[in-house]
Amino acid sequence: MLKPILLVEDNPRDLELTLLALERSQLANEVIVLRDGADALDYLLRRNAYAERDGGNPAVMLLDLKLPKVDGLEVLKTVRATAELRSLPIVMLTSSREGPDLTRAYELGVNAYVVKPVEFKEFVAAISDLGVFWAVLNEPPPGSLRLNRRGNN
Repeated sequence: MLKPILLVEDNPRDLELTLLALERSQLANEVIVLRDGADALDYLLRRNAYAERDGGNPAVMLLDLKLPKVDGLEVLKTVRATAELRSLPIVMLTSSREGPDLTRAYELGVNAYVVKPVEFKEFVAAISDLGVFWAVLNEPPPGSLRLNRRGNN
């Protein structure tokens, strides 16, 4: 069983395009969609509505920067400060090209910062490449809970 991809995106258009791009990349990973930073933290920390979810972390979190309730940088900060989440790969997927946003994201420990391309073909290619890299090609840190394709640890 493959680990899911966690997509945290509040913009309906960007969400639809990202899901379409992930579908076109033909990844077998389930995509879990959350619409704000508070839900993302609840999911990751297994609290409130997600208290009963199965353990383990997603293969990767694709995280928007500008989110309602809790913004992406605060989500990133909380994840990196939580021992059991610290090694979760996080890709900031945003339309912001602001230097301070980029600098702060890397200071807080983001693995990659990707500015959403405007052109649909470029967007699909970027998302597909991200999904394949983080969900399939990337080797997780030792002791990770990632399952291999046969379902074994």
